[in-house]
Amino acid sequence: MHRRTLIAALLALLGAGCGYRVGPNYSPNVRTVHIPVFKTESFRRGFELQLTEAVQKQVQTTTPYRLANEPMADTRLIGRIVEISKRPVNQNRYDDPRELELSMAVEVRWEECSSGRVLRQQMFPINPMATQAISQVTFAPEAGQSMATATKDAVDQLSAQIVQLMEAPW
Repeated sequence: MHRRTLIAALLALLGAGCGYRVGPNYSPNVRTVHIPVFKTESFRRGFELQLTEAVQKQVQTTTPYRLANEPMADTRLIGRIVEISKRPVNQNRYDDPRELELSMAVEVRWEECSSGRVLRQQMFPINPMATQAISQVTFAPEAGQSMATATKDAVDQLSAQIVQLMEAPW
């Protein structure tokens, strides 16, 4: 009996250092989050509304947090679109674009409403020269793709990355 207990304790110690976590991936101290409309520094309008809506839906479907208005919320998720760019990747011999690339750079800050303490903050650099390209998408107009489909893909990828930021750290 003593031997089994010793083996079980040894296995528990070995498993503890493997990077696994027992319990939910989200903070139990947070129940609600307020997500105001993201700000933008770009002249392209409408992206901030699409991204805000996608992040709100992602929070509702993948986290235990509820959306709430500012006075009732525990936390606030503030986002700012820093850059949106569209550039041709491939052209035909008449300089008509055959394939384009859409890039977005977003800065996000998650903070407590009561104290203003920042829980997480990150900038997602998304441009062709960045090492951490998160939402770079290409689209080909000749194949029936459009700026709308590329925008939806980019926004979906970004919203998933932003909500992953809300997970508890290892």
